[in-house]
Amino acid sequence: VQLQASGGGLVQAGGSLRLSCAASGGRISTNVMAWFRQAPGKDREFVAAVAESSRVRNHGESVRGRFTISRDDAKNTVYLQMNSLEPEDTAVYYCAARSSWIYDLIKGAGNYRYWGQGTQVTVSS
Repeated sequence: VQLQASGGGLVQAGGSLRLSCAASGGRISTNVMAWFRQAPGKDREFVAAVAESSRVRNHGESVRGRFTISRDDAKNTVYLQMNSLEPEDTAVYYCAARSSWIYDLIKGAGNYRYWGQGTQVTVSS
């Protein structure tokens, strides 16, 4: 399975960005797709996850109400719509995939087998 993330960039506070992550190979392995982010000197943080057919989604507390995860199963692509961006959202954003939705596991970066290369998001004040 390969994951290819794109869509990062520089945006002013209050602006919006949309990230994309296209997966190739292993549909079962990408039943759950997620976004994490990592700022310099910080641990990798869970942002959001979505199961196949978008039957269930979960957003991290720090982004709830501002970010929305979605997926297009026909394209095997996951998206992250980010609105009302804040300087604190500045980080490298990574997409990840795993085969099954287990609520206690989806927020842990160590529980994902497949990772994309990361895309930088910078929010200026």
